[in-house]
Amino acid sequence: MTRILFAGGGTAGHVEPALAVALQWRMQYPDSKISFIGTREGLETRLVPEAGFDLHFISKVRIARRLSPSLLVAPFSLLRSVAQSITLMRSADLVVGFGGYVCAPAYIAAALTRTPIVIHEANARPGLANRLGSLFTPHTAVAHPIDSGKLSQALLAGLPLREDVVASFRDASQDWQSSRTSAKRTLGFDPAKPLVFIFGGSQGSVALNQVIADSRAELLAQGIQILHGIGARNAAPSAADGYQAHGYISDMATAYLAADLVISRSGAVTCAEVNTLGRYALFIPLPIGNGEQELNARDLVLQSRAQILAQSQFTPSWLVSNIKGLLSQSASAPIAGSDIDINAASKMVSLMEHALHGGK
Repeated sequence: MTRILFAGGGTAGHVEPALAVALQWRMQYPDSKISFIGTREGLETRLVPEAGFDLHFISKVRIARRLSPSLLVAPFSLLRSVAQSITLMRSADLVVGFGGYVCAPAYIAAALTRTPIVIHEANARPGLANRLGSLFTPHTAVAHPIDSGKLSQALLAGLPLREDVVASFRDASQDWQSSRTSAKRTLGFDPAKPLVFIFGGSQGSVALNQVIADSRAELLAQGIQILHGIGARNAAPSAADGYQAHGYISDMATAYLAADLVISRSGAVTCAEVNTLGRYALFIPLPIGNGEQELNARDLVLQSRAQILAQSQFTPSWLVSNIKGLLSQSASAPIAGSDIDINAASKMVSLMEHALHGGK
């Protein structure tokens, strides 16, 4: 029985591609034992058990990007998490990492125990954990071409998508227009009116939420419907005709299909799902980090499927003044989605098989 340990936690951008690959592996190798490493704070605490996998917790390691007192305790936190991970390696034949807080200690533990490692990098600019992990393994894959470093030699696999996104793409490919109309009805919106779907990633965005709160009345007055993913920890706005707010939207595939315009952050998973099912997007990259979100959206902008706006420019007055133009650009964009990431999970399974057989 093959034992696979997946590492990738925190946000949906790390958890969902890991789950997509784990589910694909389970479908092909149902007798395998699959488990996950995570922390007690991330989305994995809900999503991993829901998918039917065991979840093992290790301590969260935060490594500040700038000089701060937290850097002094980071080495001790890392050592503790590595020790916890080493215990888990004793029952693993392969570690598969997708970046995030849990991956650095998992990669170090795997290297110390000589456990084979497979890495997937979703972002156009790799994170610290995966850059570290790539030093320990030749078995790497990326969703976007990487210009430098060891990951520049990685397999271009695409981004593994959730099962519902893949299934919706295949269904919609029969008739995109009918599928988009049906999706609006399913969500309780009028198919004859434009629908804007706005969300701030899996955890929501206070900044994006505030812009919608301050512009909602004018947008609704223009006959524009709004589906708003506010984030599970944020207070729900008051109800209004043509407006829906949800703490967490589980059926993202239907939401993408229904939307005439998506307004969101440009995390790697969001960009891939917009490319697969969406029509047109206005991306507001997260203003912190290493600039990966703007790079993630670059290909969609080049395809005239999206535009990028800095958070400082995204104001209620800007949105009200530009919404009609955005919807017009959406109407001119291709109605069909892209299949570029549809087989990414299968490509990752092939890479895992290769690693398990010693790269042969």
